[in-house]
Amino acid sequence: MPIKPLFSHGPLPGYRLFFCVLAASALMFVDLHFTRMEQVRAQMSMVVAPIQWVVSVPSDLLNWGSLALSDQQALVDENRRLREQILTLSHRGQRLANLTAENSELRELLRAAKRRDIPYITAELLSLDNDPFSHQMVVNRGHRNGAYVGQPVIDASGLVGQITAVSAYSSRVLLLADASHALPVQLNRNGLRFIVQGTGRYSSVNVMYVPDTADIREGDLLTTSGLAGRFPPGYPVARVTEVYHDPGQPFARVTAEPMAQLQRSRHFLLLFRLREQKWMNTPGMKRWISHQRL
Repeated sequence: MPIKPLFSHGPLPGYRLFFCVLAASALMFVDLHFTRMEQVRAQMSMVVAPIQWVVSVPSDLLNWGSLALSDQQALVDENRRLREQILTLSHRGQRLANLTAENSELRELLRAAKRRDIPYITAELLSLDNDPFSHQMVVNRGHRNGAYVGQPVIDASGLVGQITAVSAYSSRVLLLADASHALPVQLNRNGLRFIVQGTGRYSSVNVMYVPDTADIREGDLLTTSGLAGRFPPGYPVARVTEVYHDPGQPFARVTAEPMAQLQRSRHFLLLFRLREQKWMNTPGMKRWISHQRL
């Protein structure tokens, strides 16, 4: 019998390549100039949502298996560490109650408005983008759960990023480390305001346009300033790791390390804007949010 060749030697399908390039260019042009493509993308993401859930199943099973097969001594050590952490947090909570009462008394003296609690819902990681030039992820909350474009996302340590696209059951999050992400921050020590921009690396961000004479030091904490109304004030963003003063240059080169565990966290909180508080404080919405938090 004749041997079937491993590689075909026919003519190159150049017309197919030309058609694909033409179709891709047309789609990019339509996506850039027409907002209707956002609805199409949201509908397509509904089709992809089951696939994303299936892809996340192996990692969930692996985590469950590692927990089930954990050594007893490891569980005992972890239980001991958690008990110590609970004791430490309990001590901090006792001091926090005293500080809260003192803060309320000082606000009464200053006639300042009370700070309102920011409503939130929980979310879990579905997938991460494999593109090395883009730092984005997909979480399992969509507009059916109240998510919206521009919504801030945090983890247990600090700010993670913001939602850029929403479908019915999932949302795409642009991470703080992405090179196209920037947000206003302020120095927790003295209130100086700057802009933090991603570098394309998970381990560092740039603090932009810092005057060479600005009072900023290594170890300073940068928090959200609340300017522009997108991110609520007071959430940790990054900690300054390097301040370099270049002689003759008007701005210092400042880098910082994100506080959030961008490569490790799997559970997040989606925060709602303050101007949506009236809508969020309706009785039906309160019951729904309490259910979503669980």
